[in-house]
Amino acid sequence: MATATAEQRFALTHAAGVEALAETDRFADATPDMLDAILDGADQFATGTWRPLDRIGDTIGARWTPDGVVMPDGFRDAYQAYVAGGWGTIGSPAAFGGQGMPFAVATAVLETLGTASLAFALAPTLTAGAVEALVHHGSADQQARFLPRLATGEWTGTMNLTEPQAGSDVGALTTRAEPHGDGTWRVTGTKIYISFGDHDMAANIVHLVLARTPGAPPGTKGISLFLVPKFRLDAAGEPGEANDVRVVSIEHKMGLHASPTCALSFGDDGDCRGELIGAEGGGMRAMFTMMNNARLNVGLQGVQVAEAATRRAVAYARDRVQSPRASAGGPPVPIIEHPDVRRMLLRMTAQTMAARTLIYYAAGQVDRATLGLPGAKARLDLVTPLAKAHGTDIGCEVASIGIQVHGGMGYIEETGAARHFRDARITPIYEGTNGIQAADLVGRKLTGDGGAALEALFTDMVAEIRHAALTDLLNDTRAVARWMLEADTDDRLAGSYPFLTMLATTVCGWLLERQGRAAGETGDFAIRKRATVAFYLDRLVPEARGLGMAAMAGADGLYMLSAEQFAVA
Repeated sequence: MATATAEQRFALTHAAGVEALAETDRFADATPDMLDAILDGADQFATGTWRPLDRIGDTIGARWTPDGVVMPDGFRDAYQAYVAGGWGTIGSPAAFGGQGMPFAVATAVLETLGTASLAFALAPTLTAGAVEALVHHGSADQQARFLPRLATGEWTGTMNLTEPQAGSDVGALTTRAEPHGDGTWRVTGTKIYISFGDHDMAANIVHLVLARTPGAPPGTKGISLFLVPKFRLDAAGEPGEANDVRVVSIEHKMGLHASPTCALSFGDDGDCRGELIGAEGGGMRAMFTMMNNARLNVGLQGVQVAEAATRRAVAYARDRVQSPRASAGGPPVPIIEHPDVRRMLLRMTAQTMAARTLIYYAAGQVDRATLGLPGAKARLDLVTPLAKAHGTDIGCEVASIGIQVHGGMGYIEETGAARHFRDARITPIYEGTNGIQAADLVGRKLTGDGGAALEALFTDMVAEIRHAALTDLLNDTRAVARWMLEADTDDRLAGSYPFLTMLATTVCGWLLERQGRAAGETGDFAIRKRATVAFYLDRLVPEARGLGMAAMAGADGLYMLSAEQFAVA
């Protein structure tokens, strides 16, 4: 088993708790042998089929034409191989052609695909969110017609929220849906920033679109969700005539060039047909089902890019010979022998491991919530903003350090190190900026239940943590949480980001300390695991303690300057 695959398997056991899940009837097929086969197979597929396309995807990218978006050479065949191999079915419901594996296992597979090509993996990432929305909110007829094709990936899905005038303010959207009289709706409007909003890899694209119905109240209460296929289905359930959905343009982006980010226009000719999902006015409830899934998967993108950047940096540092080691003299050595390079590589490895364990832990809570286990839904709600924000922060940090390890060559595109940072930089922005995640944490997640869910998490961590620095960080984080509960709204928001980082680091440290104890004493994997965990606990955990004062500094200092004074030269 490859090192990365072994890390995934270990995190599934000691963070996601997959063995306990396999003891339930629902996930009984998630046996150790099955998990090993899935992880090894995904690694072989991604390495052999998707990874060779990563560079061409970045340098050539998706291309807009009047007839739609054209993907670079090789992408359509590679995507069809993904469908034929059943990789999209891992976590999809068995009732609709999926394998019904735990969400945590599907998370591991998606990590492998995204590590091979972050941009390419956005297609199945968005499709998984569409499946989730239809499973929970679609009618039986909609599920029967669309889910079997979405579950396999034969058709892809999208999420359509953002409009040019609205940005993160979803309640300001203006896309309209008018009853057509036959059970369908005529949809008109424009959506922007739609990942994989169009491409030539699949026979159909299922757009989930937020829109307003006639007489709907203003704000988010007046929003409904509609299913709008690129091609309408004929009587046999196959893609038929085009559905008056037009790709206006694709964005020219800093990274993720192989992921077409589209501006879509619905109903230019007055004949875009959609189907209402759920009840009128229930759009935000349905969309949050999709967004919560997407936020975990975006946090997972941080793991994907961090893993890829770390692999590249380690390989370069082992090969690049330069200067003798200062303490030893002698001939030049590979730069991996120099202390500062060791520091950077260990930081990359430890942060990647931390992000993975946090995301897998959250994924395990998804599965427990699905089973209806007590406390799982509250725990999932609490850790979701941590997973999204901290996971993507780590992805950006690790990708940046990877460039530094390469030195000047990291700034040169031919090494590929810069691509990881360019690809990663969007992840703290989309699916709710990380600032929004922090605000959600100190708002609804902390104050909504008076801190009960957070206190339950603290209690679980106290019972396990033994490392002195981690105990100190937990106590500091707990003190900040108590301060937050008494602070006014602006003061809480002013400290929300450092508090999120403190809490996320505490959770990561808790889960990593557990893994360090479970790793054993001998063998390369155990030695690597224990050394990396020790680096995290001894060096990164103390850094997070320093955020406590910033978290409780209040908002006054942020408003010492007027808006005009910010612009003074």
